[in-house]
Amino acid sequence: MRNKPSKIIISAFFFLALSACSYDDGQEHKESDSALLKRTSPPPIELKQRDEDESVAFQVKKEVSNIDEIYDVAVVEGDKKIIVAYKVKHMKRFRMKKIERELTKKLKKEYPDEKFIVSSDYKIFLEAVRLKEDLDGDNLSNAEAKKRFKKIIRLKEEMT
Repeated sequence: MRNKPSKIIISAFFFLALSACSYDDGQEHKESDSALLKRTSPPPIELKQRDEDESVAFQVKKEVSNIDEIYDVAVVEGDKKIIVAYKVKHMKRFRMKKIERELTKKLKKEYPDEKFIVSSDYKIFLEAVRLKEDLDGDNLSNAEAKKRFKKIIRLKEEMT
């Protein structure tokens, strides 16, 4: 009889944790829901309007996609900063910090005028994919997209 209250508490905690993990802000995100399990390869997002050939975001996506350890990348270009969120191949996860340092160094060398936020964190990747989905679905104005962009940057800064 003594075990019953502890089982109830454990069950309640379990259901609370599940409901917290399934939090959704009321918007549908079909592609991002499966982003952990498969390659999504979202096209770069440009909040700063440029032609594709002069876009840093398209060039960065192409270069980062060619790195052997990385299998998926999302790039978001804002007015002053560029977010590069990527997923590392499973067997290369032991080298994640080194990959991030090397990638940051390479991007700074190739694009000295740009400021990069580089992250292998899945939450940053997911938020970038959701931002792309909301922009594609016309659920977001450009001003709202810029606010979400800044929110993603703050999220990354909180993690470091």
